Amino acid sequence: MARQPQHHRRSEPSTEKWKNLMRSKTLIGAVAITLALALSACSGQGDDMSGANDMKDDTSSSESSMMAMDGTFEGLNDKSVEGTVSVSDSEITLADFSSDEGPDLHLYLANGTDEDAVASGVELGTVAFDEASQTFTIESDVNVEDYTTIVVHCDKAKAVFGAAELM
Repeated sequence: MARQPQHHRRSEPSTEKWKNLMRSKTLIGAVAITLALALSACSGQGDDMSGANDMKDDTSSSESSMMAMDGTFEGLNDKSVEGTVSVSDSEITLADFSSDEGPDLHLYLANGTDEDAVASGVELGTVAFDEASQTFTIESDVNVEDYTTIVVHCDKAKAVFGAAELM
């Protein structure tokens, strides 16, 4: 009896393997897009911050029963923040301030510049990235001497833009 020639079949991935491969690629793409959007959330055009209730336009300083503390802003996380800050019992005053634009920038009294420090700090209000002089009122129940840092934070993206260590 004569043997019939055997044809070699090319192995092809199974349908299930193909589906898993495509799911993995889709998931990786979705994660990359989500990460890119989260990181860029504070760099695009922002919300209108001109109506912030916690800000005053004057730069007058009030008399204080504590020793005044001051600091100089430095940008963090590849962001630019410049200017100085003066702190008294009742007010925080920013001078020559500027920051990269962000849609949801807030000023915090904190003990450090990481997210945990910001979360456990005291929010002072919305900060305008393009107003050189800004003044924030400190609530009477807040002891500013309990804090070491003023932080500019984008609440929407959960990103620290910059900070000033108080001395």
